[in-house]
Amino acid sequence: MIEVVDAAPPADRRSAFSNAPMGVALTTPDGVLVDVNPALETLLGRPAAELCGSSVLDQIPADLVTAAREAHAALLADPGRPMRHETRVTRPDDSEIPVQVTASWVDRSPDGHPAHLVIIVEDITERKALEAQLVHRSMHDPLTGLPNRLLFQDRLWHALERGHRERTPTCVLIIDLDGFKKINDEMGHPMGDLVLVSFAERLLSVLRASDTAARLGGDEFAIVCENTEPADAEVLAARLGSAVTAPLVIGEQTVPLGVSIGIGCVPGGEEPGALYERVVRMADDAMYADKASRRRQ
Repeated sequence: MIEVVDAAPPADRRSAFSNAPMGVALTTPDGVLVDVNPALETLLGRPAAELCGSSVLDQIPADLVTAAREAHAALLADPGRPMRHETRVTRPDDSEIPVQVTASWVDRSPDGHPAHLVIIVEDITERKALEAQLVHRSMHDPLTGLPNRLLFQDRLWHALERGHRERTPTCVLIIDLDGFKKINDEMGHPMGDLVLVSFAERLLSVLRASDTAARLGGDEFAIVCENTEPADAEVLAARLGSAVTAPLVIGEQTVPLGVSIGIGCVPGGEEPGALYERVVRMADDAMYADKASRRRQ
């Protein structure tokens, strides 16, 4: 944060203000812009002549105004403590940029009250993109790009919560590739990985927009179906079975593919905590029963 020191020569203060690499503004106590530096002009895409005289609140999206007012109130309540929060600013083309704002009081009026606010505005676009990338990686399978077990659990929990509120059923499909170990043993793990990726693509091709497909690990996949009756889940399972009956052709090799599918469904209206383990266990048990029946054929 840039500290404005009253004893510093005005020219030095002006130079520090103008040459700061981050956006800096001087405002009245109620947030009217008095002065802005070139970096803030660039960030906001507006010249100083247009910005000065406007409110800080004019530079942020309408949905964030309440949060900005609350942050300003906190600063008024504790003038000796700088305020820092994240928000977004808008540019003339209506694009939005995520920023971190740090504000503190500077200068004093004759009665001892703070006379101006200095606000530092830092573009955090790269940081937010990195954060989003890290979150995505933590919630998705790196091989297939599907949600991983962690995200599956989250989506299922939300589906059950919705079912509780709206009294709608939730279904889970557990899917296991038949003979996958043989593929890995005879064709190698690189081919096994290609099979998993190809299967994930086929899986996505039969889903509805409201369904969530996930890779739980190895050759085990799952689908969360919100607001879905058991009969509709059976139709989805049949579509999936049809989609994977055709052998996969990868390079010059043809790989036969089969799946075992188990379905678990629970009614709406009950507490999610009572349903979560039940629906997963039902689907898992049904999948193993399907696999056993296929071995007997």
